[in-house]
Formats: sequence, C-alpha cells, structure tokens
Amino acid sequence: MRFLNIGMENFRNISSASIETDAEDIVLVGTNGQGKTNFLEALYILCYGSSFKTSYLKEAVGHGGESFRLEARFLNDFDEIQNIRFLFDKGRRYIEIDGKEIKDRKELIYQFPCIVFCHEDMDFIKGEPETRRKFFDQTMSLYSPLFFDDLRTYRNILAKRNAAIKNGQTDIISIYDMKLAEKGLSLMKERKEAVDDFNKIFPVLYSKVSNGKNDLHISYQSSWMDVSSVSDVVRLLEERRDVDMRMMTTTSGIHRDRFVVRDSNGIFSQTGSTGQLRLCSLIFRIAEAESFYRMTGKKPILLIDDVLLELDDEKRALFLDNLSLYSQAFFTFLPRENYFASDHRKPMCYNVSNGGFFLV
Repeated sequence: MRFLNIGMENFRNISSASIETDAEDIVLVGTNGQGKTNFLEALYILCYGSSFKTSYLKEAVGHGGESFRLEARFLNDFDEIQNIRFLFDKGRRYIEIDGKEIKDRKELIYQFPCIVFCHEDMDFIKGEPETRRKFFDQTMSLYSPLFFDDLRTYRNILAKRNAAIKNGQTDIISIYDMKLAEKGLSLMKERKEAVDDFNKIFPVLYSKVSNGKNDLHISYQSSWMDVSSVSDVVRLLEERRDVDMRMMTTTSGIHRDRFVVRDSNGIFSQTGSTGQLRLCSLIFRIAEAESFYRMTGKKPILLIDDVLLELDDEKRALFLDNLSLYSQAFFTFLPRENYFASDHRKPMCYNVSNGGFFLV
C-alpha cells in the first residue's frame, strides 16, 4: 500500500496543495516551521483519523477558518487505486473511502498501517509508564483487531467501574469486577506474548545500530502478575475496594501495567546516555515495524520526522540500513543535512517553504 498523491486545503500553514508521492521514499527538506511536519501530520490523520501532534483537530485548521480538508489517491494491497477524503468542519470529522463513509476509525488502521517517528518518542524510554503502555497497545492493535476490540471493551468497563466508585454505587461494583477480570486477564496474556516477541527483535536491532553488544530488553510488570484466574482477580479487586473508594478510582488492573527498558546495569533510563536513549527510542519504532511485518506479512508506512539529526554519520547509516520493512517512507530533513548514502535508491525530494512544496 502506498500514497500516490496528497491534497490539502486550509490545513495548518498549508492553504492549498496537491503533492505527488508516487515513490517508495519521499524526502521533505526545509528549515523549521515551513510545513514539513504538518505534511506528516496530514498523512497520519488520513491513516488514523486523529493527529500525533494534538488531541484537538481544531488546532490544525488554517488561520481564520473553521474547517480543513485532506484527500489522497492510494494504491491498496491489491494494486487497485482508491481515494480517501477527510473533512474536519466545525468540530466534526467526516471520512470517506471511494465515497463510502467510514464510521469507525478502526477501519482506517488496518487499511493504512502507519508508524510515526518523532522527538516525543524519547518518552518511551524516560517518560511515564503510561507512554510505554500506549506504545505497546498501539503496536499490538496494528496487527490484532481482537486486541484492539478487547482493549476498547476493557476501557469501557473501567470507566463504568470508576463512575460507580465515585457515585458510591457499591451494589454494582461487583458486576464490573467480574467483567474487568475476564477481559483484563485476556489482555494481560496477550501483552506477555507481545513482549516476548518484541524481545526477540528489539535487542538485536539495537546491537546492530549501536554497533556494540548490549543485553537491552523489555521487562513486563503486570498489576495482576501474581494472579492467574478470574476468581483470583475478583478477590484482589474486592480486597482493594476500600483503597479504591478512598482514591476514587480503580487502583489495580492492566491499565496500571509497566513496561520497563532494562540492561545489565538496571533501568536504562537511569544508566544510558542521552544519545543511547535517543537511539533506543528510534529502535522501538523499527522493532514496531518489524513486529507488524512478522505478524501480518504486510509492510507499514513510515513517517520519520527530523529524528536522525542527533545521530552521528555512522549510526545514521546503520539506522537506515536496518530500516527496510516498509511500503513507503516519508522523511523530513533540514537543508544541507546528509540524509542518504550515495548508494541508496533515489528518493522523490521536495523543498518546503512557507507551506509550499517544490519538487527538486
């Protein structure tokens, strides 16, 4: 699958644009603030129906407007050309593929598998536990519709249980305990398996790109690690109910799980250098792409936003050498940045200035 053409209207600083993208590698070159990242954001919205930059799509509307429009021609997995259209107007979003409205954004994820590399990825290593949970949940959701649906259901049950706690509805909390236990244990099992698989990919990639030996790995610490049955979880939730009532929230469950990056010296965020942490966050994304390929046999779209700037020439070359499992990749670079080795297949390259895109 790959995009053939992208159209934008009143999106961020891009008043109007139609950009050809019929290539495996597309490079956007320009100084900061010209529209490179906005282009990647537009692609991400077409793939997910949401933004990686903001939770409020109104912020992406061009100055003085109330709406923006994105559209694209793309080649699907069967080599058929299709069209997607995304309209955000007065707080509402409308998505169509070949004129058919898409009601559930889940349909986009499996049609447009997309992985974005950005500076905020550093939080995978040194940020809050929630960031790593989100990463693994997204990675698993890309290749497992069942996990995606189960996670949605768990979050819905959790929201209802928390509402019952806050409203003092103790008579119905037991009902939610059973449902939370059943769905949570299933998700916990899937997370364990996913981390085991990730640890077969991630450490090897890190060693290749860092050009050194390292026993880097992910340690999965579940909130319910010491329980193995639904009845055990229900009992645990009952035992913690007084704590939950005082805290006004559910204090145990897979929404409290931790994924910790470790090496032989301990927790990597505390022992690694800034350069090692940055490289580690990049390897997370390559491993995500490889995990997706291993599970589905399909290659994702990659959006790579100015994240190679902090790597030296040797590590950048090694990074790009190990970046191979994708159907299409979009890169952003600063001017005069040495982005590809001379033997790399020739990319389609645009200079970006004041929201304009000029083919080189």
